Amino acid sequence: MRLLLIEDDRQICEYIAKGMKEAGHSVDSAADGKDGLFLATTERYDLMIIDRMLPHLDGLTIIKTLRGAENQTPVLILSALGDVDDRVKGLRAGGDDYLVKPFAFAELLARAEVLARRYKHAEHAVQPTLHAQGLVIDLLSRKVTCDGVDIMLQAREFKLLEYLLQHKGQIVTRTMLLEAVWDYHFDPQTNVIDVHISRLRKKIGDKDGELIKTVRGAGYLIEDSL
Repeated sequence: MRLLLIEDDRQICEYIAKGMKEAGHSVDSAADGKDGLFLATTERYDLMIIDRMLPHLDGLTIIKTLRGAENQTPVLILSALGDVDDRVKGLRAGGDDYLVKPFAFAELLARAEVLARRYKHAEHAVQPTLHAQGLVIDLLSRKVTCDGVDIMLQAREFKLLEYLLQHKGQIVTRTMLLEAVWDYHFDPQTNVIDVHISRLRKKIGDKDGELIKTVRGAGYLIEDSL
């Protein structure tokens, strides 16, 4: 899960980010409302955790702006304002859940994962599978088959194949893969992508690279006609 955390309290921000990363999730953070809104409108996230009281732009204004722009990414509101009226205002502004400070991280994590999971299911309800030649991946069951035969993929391999198929017909650059699959926002100067592409090709019977094509100097491509 990739999430955006907008929280001006540095200690709380670091605490949440550390816990989320330990749970296997990736986190971008912003310490004020303006920077948070910029990230929320320029990047794609599975979930946003937004504090209500923020410098420059308050949390409810951020949420209303996102909903007005038809951004339906789920939002978990964090706030020290815990009265019923405050919670109702947060939910009516477009928040999907509301957690009052102080909170237990275990509860925050559980609520976040539930919201992200529901959003994923809703997002893929229209197109729960991706296809290329005889290859089919089911986004709900996480099952992969090739000509009707089950293919066992590691989590990273599945994520790599899913991303390539979601961008079928487009050249996917190494930078795009590093950010989307490995959550690297820098070049690690390793052959990690080549190794995983090679393993993936072998598992799906694409040793010659006819399905996952290498575009020299650019990246990889699964053609839209497949």
